[in-house]
Amino acid sequence: VKLTESGGGLAQAGGSLRLSCEPQDAPSLTLPMGWFRQTPGKEREFVAALNWNAEITEYADAVKGRFIISIDNSKKTMYLQMNSLRPEDTAVYYCAEVLKRSGAWTPFGSWGQGTPVTVSS
Repeated sequence: VKLTESGGGLAQAGGSLRLSCEPQDAPSLTLPMGWFRQTPGKEREFVAALNWNAEITEYADAVKGRFIISIDNSKKTMYLQMNSLRPEDTAVYYCAEVLKRSGAWTPFGSWGQGTPVTVSS
């Protein structure tokens, strides 16, 4: 499934943004799914995941307590609510279908364009 991310932008430290992820070529999303982010010169890193029935969420330690992953009832849009933003949250954010492998959420399929988030101090 091709995915489209949106909602990124510029925020001040302490502010909030809500990212969205929608399917381009399918009527709905298929769980489990996750969010990842990447900054220049670094590998893409896991941010959050939502399991197959949308009842269990997992977060990277860096965002735990600040970010919330969710999906709407129709499974047409997945969200990442980002609160208490920090400059180190600055990155391009991507959504992906994921599988749990060796205890880690692993993305598969092609990446979308991502949505850039910039947090100023």
